Amino acid sequence: MKRHRKLILAGLAAAPLLSPIGAQARSAIDAIVASADYGQGNDPKVAESSTAFAMHTETSAAGPLECVPFARDISGIRIRGDAHTWWKQAKGRYARGHEPRVGAVMAMPAHGNSTLGHVAAVSEVIDSRTILLSHANWSYPGKIERNVVALDVSENNDWSSVRIWYGPSETLGASHWPVSGFIYNAKPGSGPERLRESRSTLASVRSDDPIGAIIAGAE
Repeated sequence: MKRHRKLILAGLAAAPLLSPIGAQARSAIDAIVASADYGQGNDPKVAESSTAFAMHTETSAAGPLECVPFARDISGIRIRGDAHTWWKQAKGRYARGHEPRVGAVMAMPAHGNSTLGHVAAVSEVIDSRTILLSHANWSYPGKIERNVVALDVSENNDWSSVRIWYGPSETLGASHWPVSGFIYNAKPGSGPERLRESRSTLASVRSDDPIGAIIAGAE
């Protein structure tokens, strides 16, 4: 695990400069990775670091807001219906993939107490395991949260499973939420070169993934 930790630190040192909120999010994730690495899950210093930045929450002027209309308005992706139907509805209408990009919508199927699924817009990509989301009706019923952390906890770093910031506890939620993929505001087959990269390809490219090893070992 110490070797993995050194690799992570080396990678972070070489990473590009982040926005202020991105840097704060990165610090929070570093603390979580450190707790998994060294068994400090209840360390108050880790808890303090992971809550070092406050997330902006707001209520829509129109009153309580569901995740679907908010994601539609902020992303420009004109899909209607329950969140768990978005991934299927997007096929043939919008480009889809398994790599987060700013402006994309992360589509989640029904799971646990989220019987209608969930959709959230990607507001910033921090690194291959960490993004910021803006979404509604997650931590607080009917409220909007902007720039909250989501961490990829999938074994193969393919964004098939995430942990998402939970406001009341001021840290990442413990639940691992399945993700169908990302919907991009572009025509099918268009966009960046890696837009349509498959999960199997992502798994092979990212096979040497120390963060994934730490996450897998912590579960």
